[in-house]
Amino acid sequence: MDIQTKLKKAIEQALKALGLSASEIVLEHPADPSFGDFATNVALSLAKSAKANPRELAGKIAAELARQNIGFVEKVEVAGAGFVNFHLSKDFYAAELETILKRKELYGSSNEWRGRKILVEYTDPNPFKVFHIGHLMSNAIGEAIARLVASQGAKVRRMCYQGDVGLHVAKALWSIQRNIERMPSKRAPLSERTAFLGDCYVEGSNAYEDDPAAKPEIDQLNKSIFEGRDRKLMKLYKVGRKWSLAHFEEIYKKLGTKFDYYVLESEVVHDGVALVEEYLKKGIFERSEGAIVFKGERFDPKLHTRVFVNSMGVPTYEAKELGLNTKKWKKVRADRSIVITANEQSDFFRVVLKALEQIEPEAAKATEHVSHGMLRFASGKMSSRKGNVITGESLVRDVEAMVAERLKDRDMDEKRKAEVASLVAVAAIKYSILKQVTSSDIIYDFEKSISFEGDSGPYLLYTAVRAKSILEKAKKERVKGKVGESAGESAIERHLARFPETVSRAATEKAPHHVATYLIELSSMFNAWYANTQIVNAADPGSPQKVAVTAAVRIVLENGLRLLGAKVPERM
Repeated sequence: MDIQTKLKKAIEQALKALGLSASEIVLEHPADPSFGDFATNVALSLAKSAKANPRELAGKIAAELARQNIGFVEKVEVAGAGFVNFHLSKDFYAAELETILKRKELYGSSNEWRGRKILVEYTDPNPFKVFHIGHLMSNAIGEAIARLVASQGAKVRRMCYQGDVGLHVAKALWSIQRNIERMPSKRAPLSERTAFLGDCYVEGSNAYEDDPAAKPEIDQLNKSIFEGRDRKLMKLYKVGRKWSLAHFEEIYKKLGTKFDYYVLESEVVHDGVALVEEYLKKGIFERSEGAIVFKGERFDPKLHTRVFVNSMGVPTYEAKELGLNTKKWKKVRADRSIVITANEQSDFFRVVLKALEQIEPEAAKATEHVSHGMLRFASGKMSSRKGNVITGESLVRDVEAMVAERLKDRDMDEKRKAEVASLVAVAAIKYSILKQVTSSDIIYDFEKSISFEGDSGPYLLYTAVRAKSILEKAKKERVKGKVGESAGESAIERHLARFPETVSRAATEKAPHHVATYLIELSSMFNAWYANTQIVNAADPGSPQKVAVTAAVRIVLENGLRLLGAKVPERM
């Protein structure tokens, strides 16, 4: 049982002894360490209903807690207007430090979610289009959430839903047909083949918007792809799709993601249409101007009407999403199905989930949409339709090049420098995304993101590498880490003990920024300590304790970075 759970149970017992109960007990860490390690405002929240003075009630709760003689709690006291503060003993921090050194890569994990099956769908790029920075954001957030949830004992499955049918495909194929003589051969580098597809998509998109003759041709192509009867067209379609999917796999590998399931829109589109037609007869959907629509406002005044099958008989994204979520439910039967997409799709999901609720209520109940903001640069939002896009792949490549420039004078061979540059670039980008609240927009700063100092991913990696070098020095000088009597005296040790609760909160709230913030604080504490402390000194009786703390910092940093989807290099 972790210390927070133990304290909450003790508070519940104290309240029960006083004839009281609380629907929720909140524990926080006081900003000033002199006020203890944990504080609860339960007396303040219950005072009115208990018709008691908050501070007097806090005193009674503290007295009941003192009678329980809670393990590892040295002192319980009342502070301020009615807070109950807990001071933990040195023995607690010594035991926690021992736990870190013993559990190593397992520290921070728990069995809190054991027995739960969680499906996380994220990234979701579209074949025939570039892997843009929105996909990169979805991947970073989705992978981190998947890892956080898995760390709490849940059985996690990762899914990627890739849009291989739809108007975007028709736009690309319209242009490909007109540029067939420029189409690269299957032996050309994959990057060249996918660049051609991206250029064709941009050309087709611009023609659809600007050329009155092109629009009906592309609309007809869209219908033909959906019907799948034109063999020549479908052969060209399958080649382009194959190139795109292969290219995406290269990106997933670099980002450290491996999906358990891939679902293509073409695999669920007909299921979606069938559901719409079935529930049209049951009055859930309605016909409107030749299209089939779902009037969300009929079921919730906050919703609106959306088209599920257009007037040409072609299903929209809404119908495909309906097919996808019923397929998910039948295939995985997850306790929770989490979908990661951009904020701009929030209204779309609210209506689709309401429609799903009428068809498969259990699936709708299990489905949760987690939205994220946009990654922006100085020139504003990018558009793959207009072609002025910084792709997810090019962003990684550009950051790699900047990191490589900073590593050029390091004592490493070129292969090692390239490997380190790749790891640092991925950490730089992921941290820049994950340090923010998920729903927030991000202004990406290239220079700050690759800084080896301050609030950045490379700074975290550098701190972990520094800790390792200290441990290597300790090994050479035969100073073995050992938890001593001074355990719990430093802010670092108190902060280390908060890692499991931070991970648990981040998993529960699906908020990776809690872990990112924790790691930056830990790194800052450790580097300040390192600058003013001789850690390895065979003649210093306190050195084994310092080495043990350094080993714990290294373990926690590696574990936290792994949860964020970053890997620590051996050297930097």
